[in-house]
Amino acid sequence: MFKFNKQLSALALLTMTSVGETMLTVAKASAQTQSHRTPASTTLQQVAVGPKERDIAALFDKWNAALQTENPDEVVKLYAKDGVLLPTVSNKVRSTHSQMRDYFEHFLKYKPKGTILEQNVRVIDKLFAINSGVYSFNIIKNGKPEKIVARYSFVYRHDGNDWLIVDHHSSAMPE
Repeated sequence: MFKFNKQLSALALLTMTSVGETMLTVAKASAQTQSHRTPASTTLQQVAVGPKERDIAALFDKWNAALQTENPDEVVKLYAKDGVLLPTVSNKVRSTHSQMRDYFEHFLKYKPKGTILEQNVRVIDKLFAINSGVYSFNIIKNGKPEKIVARYSFVYRHDGNDWLIVDHHSSAMPE
């Protein structure tokens, strides 16, 4: 398995090397025409040279901002079509956008506001990254404020345009 992945990486690197100059030229031209760019957005140049840890960390802020819209569709569109959600306040595995939407319809009623307490970002390569650690949510449940502290893992894959969540596991702390 390792040799196969290593061979694919070598092939990808060879392909990137042969088109890299063109990609960087296009990315630079694109960047010059962009007047506004959020930290969580991705340019062709970032993919060509790989993401930085701060770029991956900013994806949580993008996800948290989507929660603040209270629109489940805004949250779900951050997940890959083949993504999996193992949510904090549900016992069901959510492996389709429809199932994720159902979860977020209910979860967003609590008006969650997330905060990272501990973060561990690992950039695997130009297409995959992981952010895991501990986060908390301030929620409103039965009209009263509550705080949920949970462990989390986000696995991201770049789809050519943006970083999407392919795996999100969140579980309340046992204590």
